[in-house]
Amino acid sequence: MSNVAVTVPAPASREATYWLALALTPGLGPTRIKKLTEHYGTAERVFQASLTELEAMGMRAFSAQSIATGKSLELAQQECVKAVEARARIISLSDPEYPSRLKEIYDPPVILFVKGNVEVLAQSGIAMVGTRHPTPYGIGMAERLSTDLASRGLVIISGLARGVDTASHRGAVAAKGKTVAVLGTGIDVMYPKENSRLAEQIVALGGALVSEFPVGTPPTPQNFPIRNRIISGMSAGVLVVEAAEYSGTRITSRCALEQNRDVYAVPGNVTNKNSWGPNTLIKQGAKLVATWEDVWEELPTDVQVVLGAMENESPAPETASLFPDEATSPHEKKILRLLKADESTHIDQLVELLENEMSSSEIFAALFELELNGKVRQLPGKNFVKSF
Repeated sequence: MSNVAVTVPAPASREATYWLALALTPGLGPTRIKKLTEHYGTAERVFQASLTELEAMGMRAFSAQSIATGKSLELAQQECVKAVEARARIISLSDPEYPSRLKEIYDPPVILFVKGNVEVLAQSGIAMVGTRHPTPYGIGMAERLSTDLASRGLVIISGLARGVDTASHRGAVAAKGKTVAVLGTGIDVMYPKENSRLAEQIVALGGALVSEFPVGTPPTPQNFPIRNRIISGMSAGVLVVEAAEYSGTRITSRCALEQNRDVYAVPGNVTNKNSWGPNTLIKQGAKLVATWEDVWEELPTDVQVVLGAMENESPAPETASLFPDEATSPHEKKILRLLKADESTHIDQLVELLENEMSSSEIFAALFELELNGKVRQLPGKNFVKSF
C-alpha cells in the first residue's frame, strides 16, 4: 500500500491530483482508469490498494508498481507544479467544472488542463472546423458565421489550427464573444506559433484554452486526431466550413455523429476540392448553413431560450449570408459584379476590365468605400475578394 503524502498544489483539487496520477501511469488508458475508479469508488482509493490487489484487477505489472510505489503520484505532483507555472487549472472527470456534454462521449479524457475561464466550458457551444488551407470564401464564411453566433452568446469551439479554425476563433474575438480552443499540444505550447496572440485574446475575453496532454507536450501529428473528439464532444453540434476528402475534419465529423451531435455544413463550389467535405455531408443529411439562423433554429429549445435572453440585451449585429447586399452606388455595383467570393482579383485586372467605364481613381475610391462597408476584403498584394 502506498504511504506517499500528497501535497496539493493550487491548480488541482486533492481528487484531481489522484486522477492526474492515474492519467500519467504508464499502460493505463481512459477505459482502464474508468474501470478502476468505478471498482474502488474514487481515484484516491485506487492508491490505497496493495500491489497484489491492483494486479488482481488485471493491471499490468509495471502499471501496478507505478501506483503502489507512489511513482505515479510523484509524477502528478510534478505536473501540478508545471501547471502552476503555465497558469492553468487541472480538472478531473469527477470535478463539477468538468464539461457535462463531454462526459457523455464514449472515451472522455479523465483530465483537462484549462487556461482561462473554466466556467465557459459549461456554456452552450458550437464547434467550427475545416481545412487548414481554406479559400477566401471559406475564411470569410467562417469569420462571419462565428461572429454572428458568438455575438448571440454561443461559444465557438475549435482547434486553433491554421485556416478555418483560426478564422472561427477570430470571428468570435471580433464579436467580443467567448471561444474555446482545444489544443493538440500541452496547454503552454502554442501551435502554430503565430496564433500566440490570438490565444491571449481568447483568454482575455473570457474564453479558454483546453488540453488533455501534459504540460510541454509538443505538436506531434498523432495528438491532433485524438483531440478532435473533445472539440465535437464539448459542443451541441459541429459546423464544417471547408474540408477536402481526406482531412482531420472528417474525423471530427465522424466523432460528432458517433456522439449523437448535430452536423452542419456550409455548401461550396463543386469544382473546388475543399468543398468535397461539406457538400458530401449535406448529401448525407447534414444541415445546410448559409446564415447563423440555420444553426440557431436547430438548437435545443432550452438553449435557444437562454441565448435569446442574452441577445435581447444588446442590438443584433450585421449577419453573414451567402448573398451580399447590393452596393450603394453604380461604381460599386460594377466592381462587385467582377469580384468573386472564392477567388481573388488583382487591382490591375479590375482597372483593365473597367478602363472604358471608370477611371483608376474612381475604382480606388469605390474599393475603399466597399472595404469600409465590409463588402469586399483586401488580401496581400492588392488582391480583392467579395465579402458576405
